Amino acid sequence: MCRLLGVARSTFYHWKNKAETPTEARRRELAGQIERVFADSRKTYGCRRVCAQLNREGIPCSVGLVADVMRELGLEAVQPRAWKKTTVPGEVAEEVPDRLERDFAAEAPGRAAVGDITYLKTGKGWLYLATVIDLHTRMVIGWQTADHMRTSLIIEALSAATAAGYLEEGAVFHSDRGTQYTSAAFAAWCSSNGVDRSMGRTGVCWDNAAAESFFASLKNECYHQRSFATRAEARLAVADYIEVFYNRQRLHSTLGYKTPAETLAEYFTRAA
Repeated sequence: MCRLLGVARSTFYHWKNKAETPTEARRRELAGQIERVFADSRKTYGCRRVCAQLNREGIPCSVGLVADVMRELGLEAVQPRAWKKTTVPGEVAEEVPDRLERDFAAEAPGRAAVGDITYLKTGKGWLYLATVIDLHTRMVIGWQTADHMRTSLIIEALSAATAAGYLEEGAVFHSDRGTQYTSAAFAAWCSSNGVDRSMGRTGVCWDNAAAESFFASLKNECYHQRSFATRAEARLAVADYIEVFYNRQRLHSTLGYKTPAETLAEYFTRAA
């Protein structure tokens, strides 16, 4: 080969035995760490979250470097799908104001939460999921699934949050104006349990963006990655995503790339 190419054999062996540079070695080691974090994230992290996780672990790197290495490795996070309107508008017996006005923040856990319902298709029919999300920690503090979307579904989700002590007396609960949230039964439950209702405008998804954002993550990172033969199978996947991954492992950009569980723990540590 050297004779045909007109290259000295000593030159060939020098090239073959050339030592790896420190930069090349660091990039190779970083690539392995990036693959690990990407796999641990269930292939949901883009370069920013991967970079944040590596920095948390004491591995210094920049977003640009991580993006380059991920591109070389062919690692692509799952992409969001188009949003589809699912709310069925209902009539409100009494006027309920929008107490948040798109300010999805709270000074402390338990003072304000948002909720909504989404649809999950299975081989045995639809499964409906209702959630309650704390606005300080972004933790899913209450959720319930059922094969129907009656008012009892959202009451059970909110009851789970209050029973666990995640909502204070007089906490604001914000929702859209779907039939379940505008029902007399839901209004009566909120009144009896010290929950102050808040509602966005009809047909304006941005008025409940925090709840919509969670559903987008759930469907993008879990639901659309597989098919579900039964409702029980889908419910198990939802439980795993919420309780194992989203609340305790997934880094949230709104929280400065911390998990909801970490944010909750930090608040009570400071308050102690």
